[in-house]
Amino acid sequence: MNLVTGGTGLVGAHLLLHLLQNGEKVRALFRTENSIQKTKKLFNQFNNSDLFNKIEWVSGNVNDVPSLEKAFENVEYVYHCAALISFDGVEEENLRKINIEGTANMVNCALAFGVKKFCYVSSIAALGDLKESETVISEETEWNPEKPHSDYALSKFGAEMEIWRAQQEGLNCVIVNPGVILGTGFWDSGSGEIFMKVKNGIPFYTKGSTGFVAVEDVVTVMYQLMKSDISGERFTLISENIVFKDLIFWIAEGINIKKPTMYAKPWMTSIAWRLDWFFSILFFQKRKLSRATATSLHTTVLYSNEKIRQQMNFEFQPIKEVVKKVTFDFSITH
Repeated sequence: MNLVTGGTGLVGAHLLLHLLQNGEKVRALFRTENSIQKTKKLFNQFNNSDLFNKIEWVSGNVNDVPSLEKAFENVEYVYHCAALISFDGVEEENLRKINIEGTANMVNCALAFGVKKFCYVSSIAALGDLKESETVISEETEWNPEKPHSDYALSKFGAEMEIWRAQQEGLNCVIVNPGVILGTGFWDSGSGEIFMKVKNGIPFYTKGSTGFVAVEDVVTVMYQLMKSDISGERFTLISENIVFKDLIFWIAEGINIKKPTMYAKPWMTSIAWRLDWFFSILFFQKRKLSRATATSLHTTVLYSNEKIRQQMNFEFQPIKEVVKKVTFDFSITH
């Protein structure tokens, strides 16, 4: 039996589909009945409603240990995809509770129930910081605690520490560090929000860059790693390092929307995140642009995928082709 957390999110839902397509038995945590409908829609989109009915859903969450104890019964493999993704400073406590404490609860249960192997979905945000002589971030890049990190990055790094602690206590673990994950079916969260924002009209673009990867590639690698003898290692999962301007232009082309024409300079986004903070305080609204996000829009960061390509002989889908497929699905539903 395979236990999947975060099965009502982008990675978890696609992972459930991938596992079932490979004949695996799956159990998935859920918090609300409504959230399950998102996963059901994804399965229907791929004409796999029959496979959806094979999922064993269990009510619970990573911070409710009694519910986890029920979920872990007869489980051999665990895919921990559940996480809070936020760059809003007010979410600091929740980020630590869900991402760090929740992961600690998961590995503690895995150890107690004799789980054979545990896969944790981290993030490139938890990778190290470049030294002056370095230009590309890899799994070996050292984390520098003196460098500024977002609360989200700190929470994912802290969660990885729980994974390595469990590894030392005898649990076979692997970590994947995906870049920005692109995929269909979840337009109101994660990278799906990028497609929504482009559809609604973005007048500006920026020239920073980061690593991107298709959700199908992420879940395929996770499954292959869990079937392998590899343990105690982490893998950066990115297909390519893409400039934000190019990504937005590709999406605009795919959904036949006018491309943004104005370059947002760093001083502009610097003012924008401060105004966003002010209005969030004044009107008690959710932050739309944090300082960390504004900075990243102008930062050029290069990530290496050589380790997974060499050890697993894995080839990623080109991001431009991924964007074409995702925008096609987006256009149909919007």
